Amino acid sequence: MIREEFPVEGSHYQGGISDGWQYQIRFAGSKLQASLDMIRAFLDEEGYEDVPLPKTQDELLHFRLPTKQQQISLFDNNGYVHNPIKILFDPNERTSKTLILCIFDEKADNHLLRFHGKIT
Repeated sequence: MIREEFPVEGSHYQGGISDGWQYQIRFAGSKLQASLDMIRAFLDEEGYEDVPLPKTQDELLHFRLPTKQQQISLFDNNGYVHNPIKILFDPNERTSKTLILCIFDEKADNHLLRFHGKIT
């Protein structure tokens, strides 16, 4: 389980990759709801069943940033954020079906500051 033993830097796990501080994996279902359901199942298996998540794709879409002339801000998270996870919309897709799950190591030094981008 990732929550118990966070993947070390450069390791590949279940199709995702870790930099030792952040683990990132993509989920691409036939529809956005299918991708969200896959993320929910993955998080349950990896020990994150207690992290609140959007229940439906409609709820998740409320967290999507509005676009301005087909551009999305480079500095904001385009998706749902709840420590220690982020569920982001794929910036390369016009229609949202692929989601990017980022899991952050809660045991790392300065975790909260790093999670919120206050330090690197």
